[in-house]
Amino acid sequence: MVSSNHLAAISLSSLLLALLLCSAGASSSSKNATKIGQGYRLVSIEETPDGGLIGILQLKQKTKTYGPDIPLLRFYVKHEADNRLRVHITDAQKQRWEVPYNLLPREQPPPLSQSIGKFRKNPITVTEYSGSEFLFSYTSDPFSFVVKRKSNGETLFDTSSGDSDPFSSLVFKDQYLEISTKLPKDASLYGLGENTQPHGIKLYPNDPYTLYTTDISAINLNADLYGSHPVYMDLRNSGGKASAHGVLLLNSNGMDVFYTGTSLTYKIIGGVFDFYFFSGPSPLNVVDQYTTLIGRPAPMPYWAFGFHQCRWGYHNLSVVEDVVENYKKAQIPLDVIWNDDDHMDGKKDFTLNPANYPRPKLLNFLDKIHNIGMKYVVIIDPGIAINTSYGVYQRGMANDVFIKYDGEPFVAQVWPGAVNFPDFLNPKTVSWWVDEIRRFHELVPVDGLWIDMNEVSNFCSGKCKLPKGKCPTGTGPGWICCLECKNITSTRWDDPPYKINASGIKAPIGFKTIATSAYHYNGVLEYDAHSLYGFSQTIATHKGLQGLQGKRPFILSRSTYVGSGKYAAHWTGDNQGTWENLKYSISTMLNFGIFGVPMVGSDICGFYPQPTEELCNRWIEVGAFYPFSRDHANYYSPRQELYQWQSVAESARNALGIRYKLLPFLYTLNYEAHVSGAPIARPLFFSFPTYTECYGLSTQFLLGSSLMVSPVLEQGKTQVKALFPPGSWYSLLDWTHTITSKDGVYVTLDAPLHVVNVHLYQNTILPMQQGGMVSKEARMTPFTLIVTFPSGAAQGEAKGNLFLDNDELPDMNLGNGYSTYVDLYATVNEGAVKVWSDVQEGKFALDKGWIIDSISVLGLDGSGAVSSLEIDGKPLIGASNVNVSTSQHEHLNSEGEGEKKTVMVALKGLKIPVGKNFAMTWKMG
Repeated sequence: MVSSNHLAAISLSSLLLALLLCSAGASSSSKNATKIGQGYRLVSIEETPDGGLIGILQLKQKTKTYGPDIPLLRFYVKHEADNRLRVHITDAQKQRWEVPYNLLPREQPPPLSQSIGKFRKNPITVTEYSGSEFLFSYTSDPFSFVVKRKSNGETLFDTSSGDSDPFSSLVFKDQYLEISTKLPKDASLYGLGENTQPHGIKLYPNDPYTLYTTDISAINLNADLYGSHPVYMDLRNSGGKASAHGVLLLNSNGMDVFYTGTSLTYKIIGGVFDFYFFSGPSPLNVVDQYTTLIGRPAPMPYWAFGFHQCRWGYHNLSVVEDVVENYKKAQIPLDVIWNDDDHMDGKKDFTLNPANYPRPKLLNFLDKIHNIGMKYVVIIDPGIAINTSYGVYQRGMANDVFIKYDGEPFVAQVWPGAVNFPDFLNPKTVSWWVDEIRRFHELVPVDGLWIDMNEVSNFCSGKCKLPKGKCPTGTGPGWICCLECKNITSTRWDDPPYKINASGIKAPIGFKTIATSAYHYNGVLEYDAHSLYGFSQTIATHKGLQGLQGKRPFILSRSTYVGSGKYAAHWTGDNQGTWENLKYSISTMLNFGIFGVPMVGSDICGFYPQPTEELCNRWIEVGAFYPFSRDHANYYSPRQELYQWQSVAESARNALGIRYKLLPFLYTLNYEAHVSGAPIARPLFFSFPTYTECYGLSTQFLLGSSLMVSPVLEQGKTQVKALFPPGSWYSLLDWTHTITSKDGVYVTLDAPLHVVNVHLYQNTILPMQQGGMVSKEARMTPFTLIVTFPSGAAQGEAKGNLFLDNDELPDMNLGNGYSTYVDLYATVNEGAVKVWSDVQEGKFALDKGWIIDSISVLGLDGSGAVSSLEIDGKPLIGASNVNVSTSQHEHLNSEGEGEKKTVMVALKGLKIPVGKNFAMTWKMG
């Protein structure tokens, strides 16, 4: 804690006045042209009643660059939890914009009026403030702070700027904030999105990282895309010991983040510095700690893990019916059929086109698909058509729900033509939106909503009014601006002094979005709240869906922010049908797992233009393992449903066949995500943090901790070179195929056109079912357990788990009478094998009649036959319905070839109830 030098009390007003006079020194330019000013000095510090620290910082030297400095800052530091430290820096005299506390609930710092009761004239130069995991220390003049890991003293974040450093000390102006941290060369950083990263998941020195939600296609590399996630994970390895930590800067304003490899600099155009540090030390711990703060990922309904088909351009209902029928004919699984705006009347939200999607026929179709367990999702854009005969608009105007400019609703253009945008920061807007969702659901019983264009996207820029003629004209693409508009550059909000690298070209920040001088509820500027639009709409949409029939909501949102994963899934936006885009999709998916949005995927086969047949084969082999698996294409692209090519249909049957068998595993991962934040799809370093070879690996990924997908990502290849971390791996396509290594190994695997390589790691128990054409049917088939031991090990253990529930219920938890959780265990000890379960709340599974039909144990020492087979203490050998078979493993890499013979033992016809504890034993002798 802080050492208690003599503290003299002084009144707040007289202290601030004195400090302001002191900081009114002459301004000068910095010696180093890239540096701004000389930072701040600490003039007072005290402990707060809640165990934090509060200090006052005084400007050392005025500069004019990017506007006048804020002369006095208040900094507040608190160990909010054992594994979380917060550092909050703001104007000491005036409230500044922050992410609203009702949107993202969290602890509030002390009010500014309480900031200073005591004043230390000669603060000590360095003081440490210690928590369980972190040490916080500061230097007084110029003020900087350091965050260290307490266990080993390692510096994680250091804001000091020496003469030789290329970055400034702390800079804090109204529209420009700058702070930097030094970093060790060998730190591996991940995060800071949303962007398409051509160099893979690891942050790449000198690539631009700009955060400002923007509707530009995901084909734009290293540019600010649809979401803003100012968080990174830092993974380090010293002497074979790995540790990870996370850093969140909770700020919604536009920002550039510059990563050089040895430093990271934030340049932000507003708000405050609100840093949260998460101590890890494992990557999984970091995401757990992060989602504890921002909200746990949403529980998804079971059907959401099925396969989804969408297209912009299903012109009428018969086309949609045809698509569903063709999937059935091709024997390709399909759970959800989607409509882009084709179902709407004149592209207006919450409407139906009476000619192309007549309601009686649509309801009849929905009855038919709902009866077999299929679902229907449609799109909603935020722009509400300005149309006096349109009920949604009338009710919106009556409730005063729209974002304003000069006292009038701000006019923009999207698909229906001229629109106003709802202001989701206004409680009245949320109530109106919830009511519109209810009305629409009475019209069409949709199963989920897809919210798009919510960055917000606008086909025009500036201040616009309706033209005299028709807009849109009805010919040509609908995204050409046809309103009468004039640029707005007159305010500092539209033309800020510092230009972030918006759209990768330093575009004006109001370009093709809401003018940044427009305002929300309570006078909040669009300038500040811009990147929160999609997040606030997601929360309102979730509230609307939650109120319907008490069902679990499903929302897919294009724009996301810190905390979006608590409510919604995400797809990675408009990608291209190219091999590069297939590859990029893996990194974006893995990043969103770190962002706390684990339900994520890319448009399979690409949104536009047309993919080649070979690419579409390979894409479904990756996309079948995205947590969110959907084929979607553009109006202007040729049709690309998976049955359009026979070869793609075959690859789809294979890859989705595996997915549908894995549904109970994927659903259990969804439960793990919901209770601990754990990503569904993960980079390999999550499971192998000490294995540096996989730190940058972006061409393979894990589902959960131990199922590895190694796809073909290049044209014309029928083999794939895959990295296998140390240990034993077993092919999911042929359980007798194994790869074992002591130090990790690259292996070239055969991968003919219809094959995707998937491997299961040792020490795992994987629950699978038999698959099916729709998840509802697949869900009721018998279970298989695959148990993997280290190849030929005399001693070994394996673990797995299984979560089952009524997935229609809003909450996903144990103890409600509608769920069962099973821990699965196995051991081998000198030839004695045991597999058993520990069931919590077994009644639900027993009522459903789920059974385990087969158990296969892989990697056993193969020197003897199976004997003394017992279940729950009773002999099984001789029982007519149980079939026992033994198969020899084939080692696919040279390191494993010299090993002794190993075998797989498969037991079939078991009929073990999932909802009851069981124990099975046998001997290999």
